[in-house]
Amino acid sequence: MFKALFKRGCLAAAIWMALTAAAMAAVDVNTADATALTSVKGIGPATAKNIIDERTKHGPYKSAADLAERVSGVGTKSVARMQEGGLTIGAKAAAPAAAAPAGAAAAQRSAKR
Repeated sequence: MFKALFKRGCLAAAIWMALTAAAMAAVDVNTADATALTSVKGIGPATAKNIIDERTKHGPYKSAADLAERVSGVGTKSVARMQEGGLTIGAKAAAPAAAAPAGAAAAQRSAKR
């Protein structure tokens, strides 16, 4: 009896972990393909295509507001729900910029002028 309950418990735990891992997987809007984007709740094939087309034409998204402004049919509430579903905006690009030395940041600012 204990053995049967243990097997059921292990099976239930494995299923729960698989589902939560899939739900918590981050998808970066600036690097994801259509398949990865449609894995996020709230993004269907048409929205994924619009996101990719806009990103290809005008470059990466800088923020949630930028995404909502640039992609037709996507508003701020939609983006918030997508972020709750695992969508990230520039997560990989933001980390190296934060780690750059202060001198490099100053050089970049002066180069833009």
